[in-house]
Parts: sequence; C-alpha cells; structure tokens
Amino acid sequence: MSTLEPGRGTHVVTMRDVAKAAGVSVATVSNVINDKPGARIGDEARQRVHNAVAELAYRPNMLAKTLSQGTSRFIGLVADAIATTPFAGQIIHGAQDEAWKNGYVLLVANTDGNQAAEDEAIAMMLEHQVQGILYSTWYHREITVPPMLQQTDAVLVDCFASGSGLASVVPDEEQGGRSATEGLLAAGHRRIAFINTTTPSPAQSGRLAGYRAALDAAGIDFDESLVFLATPEQEGGFVSTTDIIASGASAVFCHNDRVAMGLYDGLREKGLRIPEDMAVMGFDNQDVIAAHLRPPLSTVALPHYELGAAGVRMLLGLESSSGAVPTLIACPPILRHSI
Repeated sequence: MSTLEPGRGTHVVTMRDVAKAAGVSVATVSNVINDKPGARIGDEARQRVHNAVAELAYRPNMLAKTLSQGTSRFIGLVADAIATTPFAGQIIHGAQDEAWKNGYVLLVANTDGNQAAEDEAIAMMLEHQVQGILYSTWYHREITVPPMLQQTDAVLVDCFASGSGLASVVPDEEQGGRSATEGLLAAGHRRIAFINTTTPSPAQSGRLAGYRAALDAAGIDFDESLVFLATPEQEGGFVSTTDIIASGASAVFCHNDRVAMGLYDGLREKGLRIPEDMAVMGFDNQDVIAAHLRPPLSTVALPHYELGAAGVRMLLGLESSSGAVPTLIACPPILRHSI
C-alpha cells in the first residue's frame, strides 16, 4: 500500500498509518512522538518514525497525549458479531451509556468471529492504554479466553469462561424460563408445551430448568412428552405445529421469538387462533419480530442493555463481581396479546 501524500484527499492520518509507513508498531510510534522516558528504541527506528511523520503530515492529537501519560479515559469492547445483530446491539448501547456516565469513552471493535481480527483489535486497545476490555459474544455461551485479554482488566459479557478467574455477566436463563412459564400459568393454562432448541447451550438447559421449576411450584407434574426439540429458527416452530396440537396443550412456551413466529404460521395454517385456541410465549423480545406479529407476541426479554452497563460497572469497580461464578441479570417478561 502506498504512503499518503501530505494534504491528499480527506483521510485523517493516524498513528497506525505512521507505524505502517515506518515499519514499526503503533506503541513505538507513540513512544517516539511523546518522547517517552525509558523507551528502548533504536536510532534508526526512531528516525524512520520521524520521517514518516513528516511525509504523512501527521499531527498528534489528544489520544497521543493520553498515551504518553500511560492512562486513558477509554474502555474497550471487543465483540464477535453484536454490532450487526439488531437486538444484541443493545449491549453496545448499555456499555456506551454507562461508560459516558462515568467519564469514559467506549472503543468498539466488531470482529465477526475472525481470530486474526480479534487479536488485532485487542492489541490496538492495549496500545491505546484502555482502562480495561469488555469481551462480548452475541449469544450466551462458554468461551476460551483469548490469551491477550489477560494483559489488562477484563470482564466477559454474555459469555463466561469457567476457571479463568475473569468476572462475567450473563442472562439468568433459568429465571427467564420460569417467568415465561409463570405468565402462561397466570393466564389459566395447565397443560403447557415447551419447544426447546436442539443446540446444547446455557439457554437450552436454563430455560428448561425454569419451565420445570414453574410447573413444580404450581403443583403440576413435569410431562416429558410436552417438551419438543426443534431448530431455533422459524422453520423449527412451523414443523412442530402438528405435534403441539396433538399433545393437547393449550399453551406453548417457545425457545425464542423466531420459533414462536414459525408456530404462528403453523397455527394459522391449521385454522387456529392465538390466543383463543393456543396461547404462545416467546423468548428474546426481538422487537422486529415480537412487537409486530399479529397478535403481538408475549415474550421474555434478554437484558442486553443491562448486560453492557453492568459489564462497565464491574470493570470500573463500581459493582462487585466474582471470577468464580457469573453474575446473573434478570430477564423481564414482556406481556402482550398472545396469551
């Protein structure tokens, strides 16, 4: 890639541009520009940085000054896909609001699950002397902690790593499953089916445990024949329709809103009405689905905004956390007109 000419185009020259032109790291550029005491940089490398600065007409900014002091008012957030996931993007929103409230700015890197991009993002944030990094996934699962994350304070958001010692904040899947089932019980239903996912995950086991706990508290025996496994997509709900009807259930708790949307289609095709003939409860509160189905879908919300906000509070030491077990955030029920 050719170097930029002074004043050419509208591109703002960054330290990364200077580092590439000089053949050194961003940290080296920062140390040279700020004349950092004790930095071990050879004369040749130092001269290359000065030459690149002159050639590119680079102008140090406030970030460079911040780096020279060894501290910053930045918090990093490295995500695998949440920036492009409509409902999970609320994690960024919550983290950003909480960071801003406490005088920090959020630096966000979306890696699309690419390992090389993830390593580069974490390295960039370490170079920017972030106060710490939130590491987030777009769905709740156990992860292997990237080794570079151990170089700074870090909190896992919507994921966890057993034995890592890192604090984590995740949805309370069991409580969410219990709340979903309690909503159907409160509407007078006693024979309640559950469409669960085929994919092993904290959501699969937690929501089933919550379903069973709610039935038990209501004095209803658990009936394994009322638990149906389906892919966690619209098609999974649609193909489950015939078996749901045959089960004699009067209400269905669906693993997520997409499954519920498919069940809506299947029930409509069979000439059945919601909620008169079958009550339906979803999970996720994916607004583009739940609020716009007819009738609007009752569901349980994944607390993405609060996950992001709580992650920042933990990182800043404003909220206690444990590296031994994840901190659980409640999943609130959103009652509409499908039950």
